[in-house]
This record gives sequence, C-alpha cells and structure tokens, in this order.
Amino acid sequence: MGGKVVWSSDPGWKPPCKACGKTPCACGAPAAAEPPPRQTEPLRLSFKRLAKGSGVTRIERLAANPRHKAGLLSRLKKRLGCGGSVRDGVLEIQGDHRDAVEAALVTEGYTVKRVGG
Repeated sequence: MGGKVVWSSDPGWKPPCKACGKTPCACGAPAAAEPPPRQTEPLRLSFKRLAKGSGVTRIERLAANPRHKAGLLSRLKKRLGCGGSVRDGVLEIQGDHRDAVEAALVTEGYTVKRVGG
C-alpha cells in the first residue's frame, strides 16, 4: 500500500497536505475551500404560496449532488433562522426570504434569476 491510510477510526484524522505530504502541514500551504459546483444556468428563485396561507421560497435548477444541496440548505436555514427541506431536488425554505436568499447565493458565487412576483 505504500503507507497510504485506507481507513481510520480516528475522528480527528486529516488527510496529508497535497503540497508537502505531511500531517499536519509543514509547508504552510493554504487549505483549499470547496468551490461551488459549475452552474451552467442561473438558479431560479421563486416564492410559492401554499394552501393554508403560508409560503415557501424555492431554489430551482441547482446542479449539485444531494449532499451539496443539503449543505447549502443547512447554511441558508442557519443564516435565516427558519426551516426548510429538499423536495424533488428543489430547495424549499419556509417563509418569504427571497431578498436574503438571493444575497446569500450571490456571495457564494451563484447567478440568480427571480421568477414570478
């Protein structure tokens, strides 16, 4: 195996640095942040009113895997202090938060297009 770690039960284990190959990093290279996935078209941001009078802010056409969608939804829910879920690949956030969600998505590097009223 050449000294590679295949599996570790240590909860504090981190992979070795790609630049110097040591853990912890000895060269001081900055950690690479995970970039947002490549988005070929803008995200569609809309508000949908439900039957009982409340509504949800919807984010559609996000080209990402389910884990990335769940992470983005979690960050938005914490920032806004509300609930939400992923349904059929569409992120739904409880309440009308279109302005705040648009600002948060733009800061994360997405292009956003508002749809509807």
